[in-house]
Amino acid sequence: MTTEPVKVPLAVRPLGAIGTVMTARRNLLELIPGIAVRQPIVSGKTGLRWHMVMDPGALRHILKDRVEDYPKSVTTKLILEPAIGNSMFVAEGAHWRWQRRAAAPAFAHRHVEALGPVMTAAAEASSRRLAAAQGPVDLFQETVAATFEVISDVTFSGDGMFDRDHVHKSIDAYIAQTAKVSLMDVLGLPAWLPRPGRLFAGPGLKRMKAVADQAIASRAKAPKDGAPDLLDLLLDAQDPETGRAMNRDELRDNLLTFIVAGHETTALTLGWALYLMAFDPAIQERAAAEARAVLSDRAATAADYGQLPLIQRIVNETLRLYPPAAFLSRTAQAPDTLCGRQVRPGDTVMIPVYALHRHHLLWDRPDAFDPDRFLTTPDRYAFLPFGAGPRICIGASFALQEAVIILSTLLARFRFDAIPGRDPQPRMILTLRPEGGVWLNVRPRHE
Repeated sequence: MTTEPVKVPLAVRPLGAIGTVMTARRNLLELIPGIAVRQPIVSGKTGLRWHMVMDPGALRHILKDRVEDYPKSVTTKLILEPAIGNSMFVAEGAHWRWQRRAAAPAFAHRHVEALGPVMTAAAEASSRRLAAAQGPVDLFQETVAATFEVISDVTFSGDGMFDRDHVHKSIDAYIAQTAKVSLMDVLGLPAWLPRPGRLFAGPGLKRMKAVADQAIASRAKAPKDGAPDLLDLLLDAQDPETGRAMNRDELRDNLLTFIVAGHETTALTLGWALYLMAFDPAIQERAAAEARAVLSDRAATAADYGQLPLIQRIVNETLRLYPPAAFLSRTAQAPDTLCGRQVRPGDTVMIPVYALHRHHLLWDRPDAFDPDRFLTTPDRYAFLPFGAGPRICIGASFALQEAVIILSTLLARFRFDAIPGRDPQPRMILTLRPEGGVWLNVRPRHE
């Protein structure tokens, strides 16, 4: 039996410019040199000077103390701006700050908790689909379906005109076809020069934006009855310092950001978590026992979150081993020193979260699956599934609540068994996906 879950083969020698581009198109994480899991910083030059940083103190410096000096890289913006404009995910400085202040109340604890019933309903729907399934199941496709139900319901609840399937396919095409790192992006060529691969998803992207625009216009004319959803909250959002509200383009771009990020990242977390449950049946049984003790025959709710500590730790350990945002990139704006290394303006500063989470100086048995390592709290800047500092993911509590509700419901009701020879392979384009799917045998626990 394999003693460690699947992992990325890290680079063993310098790749050069062409090798870097070819490797990045195949799997961005294979650019990480193997020594990155044993050293605090690795530097090099591939056209541009770059530094990979894995030291928690230096990461605090980048992400919190000097955040203005380390904006998101040109490559990141070139990849994402066609889909989500200058929304808060890619905006910088004052433009980012006012958007963040305006949107923050929508993700307050009371609002996230109020969205729990939507997550519970998605867990029930997922259970029904799994109960009806015959033979092996691709659990990644199932978790994508479940989390997209959640994000579409909390975003556009009550809007019958919202075509879930169409928007979902447009998002998937964009991630699959246009987020691949191209040579033009690596060289930092202007965004107005067409990227051949990105043109493929252009029409779908336009249709997706049109759907969002139509929903915003419709809701503005006829507000929805009942509890507010995310669209209601963003329509009402204002910067508390200036009173500024989002215009229609800003609202649409942020809404699409939340739709893309809000289902893809949680779906990945759940898919990888179910792979790990099948990988370690003993931990799966402990988690299932915890879930059944709390839930009995019902689906989990937001109120159950605090009573499921092992499942919370499983989610955290999944995020450690397979962080959806596994590779972050910044561009230095000012001279600096990181881990004794000189950083110049224009240098690319990379945060390989995948390597940080498997670093031998920070974690015991870093490649092993051990949820109980989270019985103690790790260094804040050694565990970055949602980033850190002022730009920490605004939807982190939403994602954790959703993951625990769906995972605990499924573990209480089903047993997940590995299929020999069908392990998923971790491959990062825009997010860390299980290439080949997460194929498992699924059996109801009452059998």
